[in-house]
Amino acid sequence: MSNASLNTSRSPSSPSDAQHALASYGWDEGWAAEFAPYAAQGLLPGRVVRVDRGRCDVLTTDGVVHGDTTYVTPHDPLRVICTGDWAAVDPVGDPRFVRAYLPRRTAFVRSTSSTRSEGQILAANVDHAIIAVSLAVELDLGRIERFLALAWESGAQPLVVLTKSDLVPDATGLSYLVEDVETTAPGVRVLAVSSTTGDGIDVLTAVVSGGTSVLLGVSGAGKSTLANALLGEDVMDVQATREVDGKGRHTTTTRNLLALPGGGVLIDTPGLRGVGLWDAEAGVGQVFSEIEELAARCRFHDCAHESEPGCAVLAALEEGSLPERRLESYRKLLRENRRIVAKTDARLRAEMGREWRLKSAEGRANFAAKRAGGRR
Repeated sequence: MSNASLNTSRSPSSPSDAQHALASYGWDEGWAAEFAPYAAQGLLPGRVVRVDRGRCDVLTTDGVVHGDTTYVTPHDPLRVICTGDWAAVDPVGDPRFVRAYLPRRTAFVRSTSSTRSEGQILAANVDHAIIAVSLAVELDLGRIERFLALAWESGAQPLVVLTKSDLVPDATGLSYLVEDVETTAPGVRVLAVSSTTGDGIDVLTAVVSGGTSVLLGVSGAGKSTLANALLGEDVMDVQATREVDGKGRHTTTTRNLLALPGGGVLIDTPGLRGVGLWDAEAGVGQVFSEIEELAARCRFHDCAHESEPGCAVLAALEEGSLPERRLESYRKLLRENRRIVAKTDARLRAEMGREWRLKSAEGRANFAAKRAGGRR
């Protein structure tokens, strides 16, 4: 649908104005078409740049306005208004009520740490998921794989950024660290950068200049410092990490969407203490693509890669072409993901129950056979 066909008789700003004013924040013809029914109601398009306790800041053609999200706050935590959403806002009032948000193209979701295992959406309509990893502490490859699984599942393109590269004493050591992460992240670009010296920042700036990027990582990963380097000014508060363990404090407490001077927008997020999976089976498969390719060559299509004959995964493990750490991490993430999905999928819960009973029966039978053999 063309911009000219949108009904704007009651809208204070025409779609063509919105197309021009919000283009640098990601507005395009596709969003204009999605917004057409709301334009006909006289609502105003805008992008959510911050959310905090039922209120949000929305960038519109009238500038940043304060919005109230209570009108569209559902019981489903995955359908609440989120930073990065495109919203339909009342053109008058203070605060201006958000009446709806447009269907998301991508969404970065993790499992909360609550016992209810709910999903939490961290950012919406993201093109690049930047995973910040500090080189000031020992690399945690398993955590990187976990972030990558969620990033792939979101629909965004992951990018691993190794921060504080100036703390690595020599170029050879830095090269080895980059190679380790590249092995862990097949199909993902890995950049080593230093916000202190500026090394690698120009390359990262070029990557994020097109579209929306979300900055993710644990506290102390250097996200706020990296955000300031990309923004070209000290916008985000920065606190020093603890020397004893390299951990940092939460300097960012809300998710903020910021325009970058070289183009594109950046969503900065608080440091994540937990990175639980949320229905991310496809994302896990993408992270461990080499294992998935091996599994396709197993003799049995439902091979569990444990003791089955003709298992291509176990063969690769024995010959040394597949690291044992990778296989264990793959198994761990798949098990965790199944447990999360099973909480809302009765059929999968029943299937897992049957598997558990079969394994228990097999274990009892093996134990009984050993005891019988010992009595002979």
